[in-house]
Amino acid sequence: MYRQLLRQFGFKPKKRLGQHFLIDEALLGRILAAAELSPGDIVIEVGPGLGILTEGLARQGARVIAVELDAKLVGLLKKRLTGFPGVKIIRADILKTTPRELLENNLAASELVRGYKVIANPPYYITSPVLSHFLEAQPRPSRMVVMVQREVGEAIAAAPGKMRFLSVKAQFYSKAAIVSHVPAASFYPAPKVDSVILRLDVYSRPPIEVSDVAGFFDMVMHGFRAPRKQLRNSLAHSLEMPPSQVASLLDEAGIEASRRAETLSLEEWQRLWKIFAPFLRDPERSEGPGASSVATLDQNDISGE
Repeated sequence: MYRQLLRQFGFKPKKRLGQHFLIDEALLGRILAAAELSPGDIVIEVGPGLGILTEGLARQGARVIAVELDAKLVGLLKKRLTGFPGVKIIRADILKTTPRELLENNLAASELVRGYKVIANPPYYITSPVLSHFLEAQPRPSRMVVMVQREVGEAIAAAPGKMRFLSVKAQFYSKAAIVSHVPAASFYPAPKVDSVILRLDVYSRPPIEVSDVAGFFDMVMHGFRAPRKQLRNSLAHSLEMPPSQVASLLDEAGIEASRRAETLSLEEWQRLWKIFAPFLRDPERSEGPGASSVATLDQNDISGE
């Protein structure tokens, strides 16, 4: 089917856009099952590709706003899905368009109260920014079902002991679970790595109470800046504080100084943030070596190196 579509519309996948189209219909069923759609549900689909998943969503009664950057693919999708009035194909860069804009510009006012879900097969190189884009948005989706690189999905769903910055961020906003492993052969063209279907059930409120979300993630960022080191040493280096002072503050938080960032739970990060917050707000540190943005680390801290 997919080869016929590509020939029919004269389309070739673009490597520079990270285009890998899902062609395994069995996996399509698993994605739809994980989404748990009801007729009338609002779905923002990121990276609809050839529209195979888009059609599946529409056949289950969803109202789909499919966002695609590639102009030629947008033309293909509009022709292919013309028989589905509940589908809107939008040409846009998802990272430059807010969820609120997508919803308000494409739905009736009466539909906006329903909430929405995100179904996405984004290019691997924008996986982390796409997740952050929606998890930090207002309004947030109630659920995300996302195809991601296997290593990224396993990091996001990791338990304490294998946590990464991305794990903490995703689990602050949602309950993460891997639905299915996906071999590279399930896509055309096949990527060099395997994937997973990741489901994120987004919390209405985070499981820990944090009054300053940016400050909290600043704390987490400092902890993961040297993840292979013990917290006493990694925080001392990142915050430019004496190791003895850091050890004293860790003791006050009830956390052993010899532990590593990957072993901490959300609740322990919350305790650390409360203890270290005065040092994070020190204006003399605002331009220091520990001041790089959370977003930068978020995109690169997958392996923990």
